[in-house]
Amino acid sequence: QKVSVEVLERLEHLALVDFRDSEGVERLHKAIQFADQLHEVNTDGVEPMDSVLEDRWCLYLREDDVTEGNCTKELLKNAREKVEEYFVAPPGNIPLPKLEERGTFLQGS
Repeated sequence: QKVSVEVLERLEHLALVDFRDSEGVERLHKAIQFADQLHEVNTDGVEPMDSVLEDRWCLYLREDDVTEGNCTKELLKNAREKVEEYFVAPPGNIPLPKLEERGTFLQGS
């Protein structure tokens, strides 16, 4: 199944994933092929479920017992970048290449 440049652009903006190389496009094609297997399942007469536990009247929750704490400094040692006492995530709005630039990767797939 071919993916148009417009669909690719929309997916990039929704998922904040960059498909600017042929490897990214190939990974997307493999994911689509994997998901297409769901079309082979016969769901005729099967009602959609709200939850896999919908037949239970009450969901039992475990007690939330805090056993550790006050380890902010230790946890922040794992951060590649931090500001004050917060992890810094990479920016989500990374400029993507123009449609014309990405079209070349899709032609070969």
